[in-house]
Amino acid sequence: MINIEVDYNDYDSLLDRAMEKMPEMETSDDRFTIPEPKVLQEGKTTILDNFGNIVDVLNRDPEHVLKYLNRELGTAGKIEGSRAVFQGRFPKELIKSNLDSYLNEYVLCTECGRPDTQLEKVDRVLVMKCLACGAHRPIKKKKASSSTAPTVAVEEGKVYDVQITAVGSKGDGIAKLDKFTIFVPGAAKGQNVKVKINRVSGNLAFAEKAE
Repeated sequence: MINIEVDYNDYDSLLDRAMEKMPEMETSDDRFTIPEPKVLQEGKTTILDNFGNIVDVLNRDPEHVLKYLNRELGTAGKIEGSRAVFQGRFPKELIKSNLDSYLNEYVLCTECGRPDTQLEKVDRVLVMKCLACGAHRPIKKKKASSSTAPTVAVEEGKVYDVQITAVGSKGDGIAKLDKFTIFVPGAAKGQNVKVKINRVSGNLAFAEKAE
């Protein structure tokens, strides 16, 4: 009979070293975030300087992301290298808000909340498939507004009823009224408020809560 002596101290140290070399497991509690957009203003254009980095993190086709931003901003834009250039002047908060909306609509799984997804065409329907939990959901197309539909002319000094759909990085509520984006300090997401327009610049308006 052969006796084999085991040095448990050596065994424990080997196990500890092996555990140290193992990669840390990601937890589902970590919130997936988009890199902070680097926004520059040049003349009458707005430049998203780290557009390439953002779409890499989103793992989406740059043209698809650009098309979404053009539609939401109501402008024309193009990709120049790793940057996106938009016609018009748009604040960083508005671009960040639209990127967050894209993330929720086209990247994050509605079942498990993870970003490990991909877009596929199934019978002409765009479907988001989650590689983490296997969930599928169709992406509903937004109906384009009719060119014959009446437009709202937001004017300084007037009061409007709006719904706050997002909050900017500086805490201002963001609402949309026809082609106008309205910034309302002190308003929370989901609120329906009356606002008085203080200043209009292009398709941007800056307001305050009406009494």
